[in-house]
Amino acid sequence: MTVGTQLNAVDIQAVGALVAAIQQDEAKARTTWAAHVRWQGGFRSEARVRGFAPTPSDEPTALGGGDSAANPVEQLLGALGNCLAVGYAANATVAGIAIDALTIDLKGDIDLRVFLGLAEGHAGFDSITARVHIDSSAPRADIEALHAKVSASSPVGHTLGNAVPVRVELD
Repeated sequence: MTVGTQLNAVDIQAVGALVAAIQQDEAKARTTWAAHVRWQGGFRSEARVRGFAPTPSDEPTALGGGDSAANPVEQLLGALGNCLAVGYAANATVAGIAIDALTIDLKGDIDLRVFLGLAEGHAGFDSITARVHIDSSAPRADIEALHAKVSASSPVGHTLGNAVPVRVELD
């Protein structure tokens, strides 16, 4: 199927140009992303990424925070949902599938005992579930193929689903 320059509000020519550039020079596929976090007192902090306004973080009052912003684990769920949304938009556009609406609801369970120093073991999510709802006139088989492709190629999903080395170094 031939896709115009815009579908699902995605500039397919820009995506195509990136694909072509990487096909010509695979080194262009290797990217580095960064964030700078500054503590604001209490459980508040803010993350700065590129030239954007800082993203605040805080803990709910039940965890001793001021509940002024989403906490880090909520932001992690949001990051996964946002990454999946990008994947659906990009892959649907390439496949010529129009998306009328897309929602992703995410949830995960954490046992706070390790975080609070009451136990040893795994401090993170036990599991994360993302429920995806896509409104589209495309055939169900096309939506299922899209879902499989996005699930298999989400950078944040893969990062969370695999043991990724994390080093926390002290200056």
